[in-house]
Amino acid sequence: MDRRTRITLLAIALVLSAVALAPRLAAARLPGNHQGYAPEQPIAFSHRQHAGELEIQCLYCHPGAEKSRHAGIPAAQVCMNCHTVVKAPFALVREEDKRAEEEGRKPLEIVSAELKKLFDAVDAGTPIAWVQVHRLPDFAFLDHRVHVAAGVTCQRCHGPVETMERVRQDADLTMGWCVDCHRQPNLPGRTAPASLDCAACHY
Repeated sequence: MDRRTRITLLAIALVLSAVALAPRLAAARLPGNHQGYAPEQPIAFSHRQHAGELEIQCLYCHPGAEKSRHAGIPAAQVCMNCHTVVKAPFALVREEDKRAEEEGRKPLEIVSAELKKLFDAVDAGTPIAWVQVHRLPDFAFLDHRVHVAAGVTCQRCHGPVETMERVRQDADLTMGWCVDCHRQPNLPGRTAPASLDCAACHY
């Protein structure tokens, strides 16, 4: 095989390899970048329904964001504040009420499959093993209460959670992303300038 043929075959092999690897390269990310991460949760909790349609405020379920470094995950008892009464989608309850009336009997209690998981966990005294979505490296320090006090909205870092059926990491949460935000002095709602001191986020 002559030199020209070898070069041609090598070029073809490289092009085919590039085509085959293109989807993987397009999805490649720098280490630690989990943008788009949306793990399945033990209970299919819809932020779109709760924060969006029902307009439940973030701090009702995540009061830690105002009071501590971590926003925290609500205890099941917070869910039970509503779900001692709400046990299934309203349409299913109305359907059972109508069927019971037609059949001349008392309506059966309707409990959705996802809420049954919540009730079973509460009855057993077992914490729900929610999967953490947003995670910063150990060498980065973020205090939620400082951001909330400065008027930073939850959506600024977490994206439009009120539109998400399943929560996903919206921003890349890289250092550059955080610094870009800290450098913007006139963000809506911001009540204080953000520090650019390394020690504010790293110690």
